[in-house]
Amino acid sequence: MWATCWTSAGPASPALADPRSPVNFRARVETAARIGYVGLGFIHDDLVVAEERYGLPTMKQMLDDNGLACEIEMLSGWWATGRQRELSDRTRLDMLRMAETLHPRELKIGPDEDDLPFEMAHWQEEFAALCGQAADVGTRVGIEFLPWTNIKDLATARELVEGAGHPGGGLVVDVWHTERFGTPASDLAEIPAERIIAVELSDAAAGIEGDLVHDTQCNRRFCGEGSFDLTGDVQALHRAGWRGPWGVEILSDRYREMPVQTGMMRAFRTAQLVVASALG
Repeated sequence: MWATCWTSAGPASPALADPRSPVNFRARVETAARIGYVGLGFIHDDLVVAEERYGLPTMKQMLDDNGLACEIEMLSGWWATGRQRELSDRTRLDMLRMAETLHPRELKIGPDEDDLPFEMAHWQEEFAALCGQAADVGTRVGIEFLPWTNIKDLATARELVEGAGHPGGGLVVDVWHTERFGTPASDLAEIPAERIIAVELSDAAAGIEGDLVHDTQCNRRFCGEGSFDLTGDVQALHRAGWRGPWGVEILSDRYREMPVQTGMMRAFRTAQLVVASALG
């Protein structure tokens, strides 16, 4: 099991003006290791804080001492021009700099949440360039497609990464998004194995509560405690060639109120049970 960034972030939320976690880097790493996770994610802002406190070499040593890998997220604006691109490039360069020392499994990037018209060829070119930069520091790039953005479904995301043609680029498959979009599990089974960068599991009620953004940030449930066909999703991704790690991403108001270790343990056990049952 892999703890995505919000799973170990305590009361932090992407919905807040300041999304940084009050839980320090060492505590997150050591808690994840005690529970049995093989890795965990961090948003870039949290790593900036951690670097100021510990320094990157010490952070890498903490990960190594606990037998954990990491991932870094979430770069946006990588396709843009002007001021938006200038700000994005600052984050990009810093993520790449951190990657040289932390050796993350991947850098996660996002699509355009304003859902503006776009030229696929331009996006493919920019994606390939970013993948090349990531490869230079020994990591890969995964784009997470989101139903309310311009890259809203699996088909569009595959067109992007396969058209870009870089071996270091692929998909972050969060089943919350595929389930809410109505993507058949059979479509997941057809993803080329080399294009799956990461998989994230969670569950949810049958009906959307509020809009999609609110629902995904505030109402996720532990695996097996909602309406999703997680068994079908896990089996399909396994048929595609995915062999893990299986990420778990729990974002909810209820989860953020839990003690960090309690929430992380429950997230681990429920996801592990679903995967074991599906692949039994």
